[in-house]
Amino acid sequence: MRIIVDTNRIIAALISNSVSRQILFHYPAEFILIPYTEQEIEEHKEELIEKTKNTEAELYKILIQIQERCTMINDTITQEHMAQAKAIMDHIDPDDTPFIAAALATNASIWSEDKHFEQQTTVKIYKTKDLLNLLNS
Repeated sequence: MRIIVDTNRIIAALISNSVSRQILFHYPAEFILIPYTEQEIEEHKEELIEKTKNTEAELYKILIQIQERCTMINDTITQEHMAQAKAIMDHIDPDDTPFIAAALATNASIWSEDKHFEQQTTVKIYKTKDLLNLLNS
């Protein structure tokens, strides 16, 4: 199973040794990240350091462990699907369009808690509880 990981799941995994982190480290799937995720994490770095009470080095150590479990795809892979993704997602939440494009490009589902994704029907969306149920079955 291929799964595009929304930034909100990476942030949850960075904040604590949560269910999201456990899924990333133990669920038998190919987890895929997009470059936009790194940009979003960088934008929220100070907030994450404050929330976790970790140093920047500790935060990045966890991030590296997560990234080692995932595949980072290049934006050029998603580019040919961007027009379709924009048609699907831009009117709902344009920030989510790159995730849709990545899912289309890699024939993957998306793991997110973002309710905006539920407003489209082209790409399968998994919530954390869905993956946890699959992991425990």
